Amino acid sequence: MTDTSTTTATTAAGAFPAETATLRMRLGLAVMLTATFMAVMDVMIVNVAIPSIRHTLGASFAEAELVVAGYGFAYAVSLITGGRLGDMYGRRRMFRLGLAGFTLTSALCGLAPTAETLILARLAQGVTAAVLFPQVLSLIRVTITDPRQRAGAFAAMGVVMGLATIAGQLLGGVLVGMDLWHLSWRPVFLINIPIGLAALAAAPYVIPESRLPRGQRIDLAGVALSSLGIGLLLYPLIEGREAGWPAWALAAPVVAALVLALFGAHQHGKSRRHDSPLLDTGLFRNRVFVIGLAITLAFYSTLNSFFLSFTFFAQLGLGRSPMETGLLFTVLAAPFMGASILAGRLPARRRRAILLSGAVLTLAGTLMSGVLALASPVLRLEAFVLPFVVQGLGQGLLLTPLLNTIISGIEEQQAGAAAGVLTTMQQVGGALGVAVVGILFFGALSDARAAGLAEPQAYARAFACAALYAAAAGAVTLGLLVWLLRKPRVG
Repeated sequence: MTDTSTTTATTAAGAFPAETATLRMRLGLAVMLTATFMAVMDVMIVNVAIPSIRHTLGASFAEAELVVAGYGFAYAVSLITGGRLGDMYGRRRMFRLGLAGFTLTSALCGLAPTAETLILARLAQGVTAAVLFPQVLSLIRVTITDPRQRAGAFAAMGVVMGLATIAGQLLGGVLVGMDLWHLSWRPVFLINIPIGLAALAAAPYVIPESRLPRGQRIDLAGVALSSLGIGLLLYPLIEGREAGWPAWALAAPVVAALVLALFGAHQHGKSRRHDSPLLDTGLFRNRVFVIGLAITLAFYSTLNSFFLSFTFFAQLGLGRSPMETGLLFTVLAAPFMGASILAGRLPARRRRAILLSGAVLTLAGTLMSGVLALASPVLRLEAFVLPFVVQGLGQGLLLTPLLNTIISGIEEQQAGAAAGVLTTMQQVGGALGVAVVGILFFGALSDARAAGLAEPQAYARAFACAALYAAAAGAVTLGLLVWLLRKPRVG
């Protein structure tokens, strides 16, 4: 089918015999998850390459930080717009446009001659990822109509995200260490080019098109207000601690709240008039979606912050190498992938038990890590294998069924906008968690040093504070899940 098709995904698939439609669905999912793999991997892989980037480009610490944070910032502020563009102009079309842009900007990153050029390319790469990724969620919602197959698709997404996390940790180190063709760090970006081109070529043949009826138009005022509001909220969370929490970092979230309130009022008015809003506020009448957003915020606030604080503890406190730390993270990623597969194969009637088990195991794993860091007389990295296995199992049982639960309850015409809001909440949660845990971690580290503790014990105490925050957020996640899964009263 061509990009001008206006049929729904279900109709497109139904034009084929059943076996052909199933094969096409699986190939289309493979292409979409290939793009997901690249987008997730590029968050992780750059961390390993930063020392080499600083050396070859002469980048300052601030510039190196922008290489990492710029991608996430641009990605977050563009997600709502990216999701809505798919609803309006075709989800496959915007997927291909985002994938083409991501491949091109990966090339620009790999060929960047200066630190400034690399930062600009990373910002552009983040925008293209924001066009790309919401389409994957909405296409799974729209093109896979069978609930069991959709659960399997979200499980496959969980496996791919776990693999991408591992690949980012390990493949980045391998590529930089091999120094292919004396290109140093550049292959960590250039590797996306052949993968992206192959997925781009296959997409028109295996991913059906779907969109809203014609007549919709882009809400430019909504784009400006949402981008400004989210940007003002996220930038101080990303850069505030490094800058010493100056006045602007404290004032920006207040201004962000005002801008986002204006955005909400503007969108509500356009929604009531059916005047092509960027974000249909009718979404927020969906109980599952609203509670799901709160769960996403709490859960994602623990992910980056936990791993970042553990990395400081392992490398700076215990003196272990980045490779050793990365290998321990694979101990978490492997059960995550296995649990994601299991969650996708269990029947829908077991979803409540799966989600609650996942939340309990995640909470238990983070508590075990925190207690171990505080109570163990001899600190060894290997001692955290069991807590990480428990945590990985919990996150695998929780994450992908949660995405399926939230997205499956959304009407088809709102799938892209809902995916954009959901992924934005993931980014806000991640940035919020890093900011809060940064205050707790470095505050506890300073107090421990002042109390005369040796560096391993000081870092252990700081990590324990981060783990206890993750446990507290895990308890909030569990409570919200109980509320979400509560059966409505009859009558």
